[in-house]
Amino acid sequence: MTDIAERIRAIAEERILVFDGAWGTAIQNYALDEAGYRGDREFRADQKGNNDLLCLTQPQIVQEITAAYLDAGADIVSTNTFSGTTISQADYGDETLVHELNVEAARIARRAADAASTAEKPRFVAGSIGPTNKTLSLSPDVNDPGFREVDFDQMKQVYGEQIDGLIEGGVDMLLVETIFDTLNAKAAIMAAHESGDRHGKTLPLILSMTITDMSGRNLSGHTIESFWAAVRHSAPLAVGLNCSFGANKLRPHMQAISEIADTLVIGYPNAGLPNDLGEYDEDAAHTRDKVSQWIDMGLVNIVGGCCGTTPEHIRAIAELVEGKPPRKIAGPITQTFLTGLEPMTLAA
Repeated sequence: MTDIAERIRAIAEERILVFDGAWGTAIQNYALDEAGYRGDREFRADQKGNNDLLCLTQPQIVQEITAAYLDAGADIVSTNTFSGTTISQADYGDETLVHELNVEAARIARRAADAASTAEKPRFVAGSIGPTNKTLSLSPDVNDPGFREVDFDQMKQVYGEQIDGLIEGGVDMLLVETIFDTLNAKAAIMAAHESGDRHGKTLPLILSMTITDMSGRNLSGHTIESFWAAVRHSAPLAVGLNCSFGANKLRPHMQAISEIADTLVIGYPNAGLPNDLGEYDEDAAHTRDKVSQWIDMGLVNIVGGCCGTTPEHIRAIAELVEGKPPRKIAGPITQTFLTGLEPMTLAA
């Protein structure tokens, strides 16, 4: 276990840690036009909507958002790199900027976290690794179920390029988030280990799945239990859920992961469901009330917000968890428990 993992686990034994909130929501509040996204750089394609690019063209905005979440009480802030892979940046023709983008994003978050850290309240940086818009488990062609746009080695390489930049920029841990395809996540996990070998350091992993229907499955069809069984070998610092349907509807699924995970559990829900315009109406007080049920049930060690949440939401959550006991980590999980079957003995 790394020093960072040991420090976070020690803090988590005493209190609930606070994660940050949404990046997209915060950036939308700046109402940037095409020129705002481009800054002083020249591009061949339109850049409006490329939020990760702002780490290079408008770094002061990224710094302001990071500082706002730290001021609101976040212990862990994420980098503005949810779409910081060559696959995602290809939509804007910016594949060649991926390394620079991730390095600078990590450096911005690192400076802000260090400036806000105290002996009593250290701050940490999580390198955000989104799922990309490609899937290893499903075909994008309904007429060819076996077709894949990428293979495992390609996906691993794509994640590795991003992770190399995040490590170079100085992140404390890696956050593989909004996991809708478990196989994509396994490629990211392997890339993280290989990148760690290249850099001579092992960074803690946080793995956060997103569910796509009320049965509690992700897009590749994995339940909470099967997802944990598939990724537990990577010994993550924390595992949990983000995005999805808001805190109320996510609660039973948070309970499911909380009961089986023998590590820290993280949860950061959306601010409810979006309205017809794609906007989130749930204010900080309502999110706090819904998350309070998670706290009362002892479901989390780390809690924050996803789509629609703001520094005000994170401040309300930080106030909510103040003095509240953290979740107790579950004991080792046996294969029998995970499968619900008796151990099988093979005949000689």
